[in-house]
Amino acid sequence: QVQLVESGGGLVQAGGSLRLSCAASGRTFSSWTMGWFRQAPGKEREFVAVINWDSNYLNYAGSVKGRFTISRDNAKNTVYLQMNSLKPEDTAVYYCAADRQFTGRGTSLYEYDYWGQGTQVTVSS
Repeated sequence: QVQLVESGGGLVQAGGSLRLSCAASGRTFSSWTMGWFRQAPGKEREFVAVINWDSNYLNYAGSVKGRFTISRDNAKNTVYLQMNSLKPEDTAVYYCAADRQFTGRGTSLYEYDYWGQGTQVTVSS
């Protein structure tokens, strides 16, 4: 059974940084495309970033491009989201997700097969 466990969320002031981690169980992690999504109160879950199995394909939402960086360590079965220059509008629950067969662009939540439980990120002004 696949499990994704996020960590690293918390409370930070605007302009600060956080690094989220997502640890995955499963022997085929290195073949999965991994994504980060977020959901603010009262809003739909939205795409943040995606990375393919060998890190040759990266894509970001326009709202985070230049501030967030997605990366992965296949030896550790972990994907990361480095978040810099945080803004209050980045406040949300952040979820990592795994896509076993990368057939799209990785920007739709419907492409993903497994989800973590989420980690709260709160950015104060």
